[in-house]
Amino acid sequence: MVTAMIVIFILGYVFIALENKTGINKAAVALILGMFLWTLFIFSAASTVIQANATSFSEFLAAHKEYLSLSKPEQVIQYIVNLQIVDHLGNVAEILFYLLGAMTIVELMDIHKGFEGITRRITTRNKKKLLWLIGFITFFMSSVLDNMTSAIVMIMLLQKLLDKPQERWIFGSVVVIAANAGGAWTPIGDVTTIMLWINDNITSGDVIRSLFFPSVAALAFPLWIISLQLKGNVTPTADKSAGKDLNLVNRKESNIIFILGILCLLSVPVFKSLTHLPPFAGILLALGLLWVYMDIFYNRKKNLTPAQQFRLPYVLSKVDFPTILFFFGILMAVAALEAVGVLKDLSVFLDRDVHNVYIVSIIIGFLSSVIDNVPLVAASMGMYPVLSPQAAAAMPEPAYMANFVQDGTFWELIAYCAGTGGSILIIGSAAGVVVMGLEKINFMWYVKHISGWAIVGFLAGIGIYILQKLL
Repeated sequence: MVTAMIVIFILGYVFIALENKTGINKAAVALILGMFLWTLFIFSAASTVIQANATSFSEFLAAHKEYLSLSKPEQVIQYIVNLQIVDHLGNVAEILFYLLGAMTIVELMDIHKGFEGITRRITTRNKKKLLWLIGFITFFMSSVLDNMTSAIVMIMLLQKLLDKPQERWIFGSVVVIAANAGGAWTPIGDVTTIMLWINDNITSGDVIRSLFFPSVAALAFPLWIISLQLKGNVTPTADKSAGKDLNLVNRKESNIIFILGILCLLSVPVFKSLTHLPPFAGILLALGLLWVYMDIFYNRKKNLTPAQQFRLPYVLSKVDFPTILFFFGILMAVAALEAVGVLKDLSVFLDRDVHNVYIVSIIIGFLSSVIDNVPLVAASMGMYPVLSPQAAAAMPEPAYMANFVQDGTFWELIAYCAGTGGSILIIGSAAGVVVMGLEKINFMWYVKHISGWAIVGFLAGIGIYILQKLL
């Protein structure tokens, strides 16, 4: 059954990649893939499920003694239905509700012409200059916001700057690379660095110092190569808001809404660090407060008819829900592979048979272009505890085990590789999935035109990291 799940997972990705050829929406394929893998999982042999989750299964039975009288297959069904799928659904829901909140806030800013304040200041129409500008704005934005939110904001901005879809595909692909690179060098820039930071595998000062220049290289190399292929000026976009009565919201009001939206997005990492609650709680709290503000804002505009008011229910109707469903299907499919033990077995294989932190990290980087980097990093963290220098020195291979102390080479490389490796394929990161959904970027187009240069940047960053270590 495990083999069948892996084969179906690969086939599902192939169908997603061939969306333009088959004419079947990738969200539909992702939903079928995710739910079908869980269906196969629940019909797996009881021994397979127990072996993959021995400790968790024992703890479940200890907490639910009413299931002890059941047969092993029935116990396994109860374990999957009442614990595993609920836990994984909770983890996925955290990401989806965060995505929903962020997309709604950005859409609200866009509908009220909030981005015009930025687009007015970006005066260059030279493709090369604009590409570098967009790339590094995204890079630094994603170091304080998460890469998914940064990608949403920048794609909305690009839709105001560029008219041709093919131009937006190129710039959108650079946004993906920049968002992932920018999220890798700060403790709050990516989910995986947050995981490593919270678990004390890395410290904030060290990860910034060690990964800033490798992350810059991961962006700069592909950015430079792609910019060499660009000539001339971009085609300016037409005013897509014409006829929407948005002139009834003046520039000052648009700027206030835009600033409030940005503050809502920036408040999420602060909220998380103060409360330790997941980011989705912060973004939904911010969305609720912004909702109240917008209702008060429109209640004061007595001269506007309901059709002229762009309140939150209207904004929610504009959110790209197929992208959210696509994301749900993919994450649940990966969760099924994690539940059946595929990711754990992969981690054990890498540790036992490769046994080189640089090669293992590079492999994890390439895997993160296909498999969600969160379970990959979680599995990597499970391979070793964070060691003290004294404990590492007392072990059989002290030089090798020193890679696993706090701020050790392994943890730094995992933070870099899992983050930037997601740029190799458009479906390899939350930022990529969002951009793919918002701009309808073709999977094979990305592979043909972007993936090679993303690999160059990924490897260049590792080279810079090694050089830093030598110096």
